[in-house]
Amino acid sequence: MFFSPIKRAARMSCVPDGSIVYAIGDVHGRADLLDSLLALIEDDAEQASASRRLVVFLGDYIDRGAHSREVLDRLVAGPAPGFEWKTLRGNHEDFLLRFLQGQAVGPTWLINGGLETLGSYLGETPEMPATLGETEALRLALEAALPPEHKAFLEGLAVSHQEGDYFFAHAGVRPGIPLERQNPADLMWIRGDFLESKADFGKVVVHGHTIVPRPETRTNRIGIDTGAYASGRLTALALEGERQRFLQT
Repeated sequence: MFFSPIKRAARMSCVPDGSIVYAIGDVHGRADLLDSLLALIEDDAEQASASRRLVVFLGDYIDRGAHSREVLDRLVAGPAPGFEWKTLRGNHEDFLLRFLQGQAVGPTWLINGGLETLGSYLGETPEMPATLGETEALRLALEAALPPEHKAFLEGLAVSHQEGDYFFAHAGVRPGIPLERQNPADLMWIRGDFLESKADFGKVVVHGHTIVPRPETRTNRIGIDTGAYASGRLTALALEGERQRFLQT
């Protein structure tokens, strides 16, 4: 289904002429919803006059839901003919990569959805490890089970993308810092300082990371993480010219 924003941005932002841009919020292991939303996007794009069709994925493809491996399989396979994809890194992809490098973030990641990701690769969701030895065993098991193309995909993810008057990042931006000088950690992890800011960031920031019951449109940002792993609602923002609208499973 699709619907218009709850609240339109005060300034009329736009994407480049001839382009339609779709931004997809946090997938979190819901391969079923991703397939459904991509089908909605393909149908929607057929009705558009734009010659360039771009899909920007805002990150958090893994964890929480049961099918992280299947989500990455779909993303590694690439777009349908006639589409471009830009895939960004979320904090959960950052978690996984840091876990592979060592144990420090292991307990935090595992309790925040990492166990479900391990389950999707190992065939059975493990228990929360009680010791460093058990954590290391899980790290080694993931390292062995993770396909090389999945690891290369995760390592190659960008942390931001720009199109016209829009800036795309998983979590948001640090107020007061030019967009070109943003810290990657903020782009993947920031929350309160960004969400509470009424500053003009120079572009409208399109982000996920923070769950909202409905897409949230402000003068300086648009949040589209609608908690798909639990709600069943995976959201895409469609941008064409000055028009903003949403598609949702």
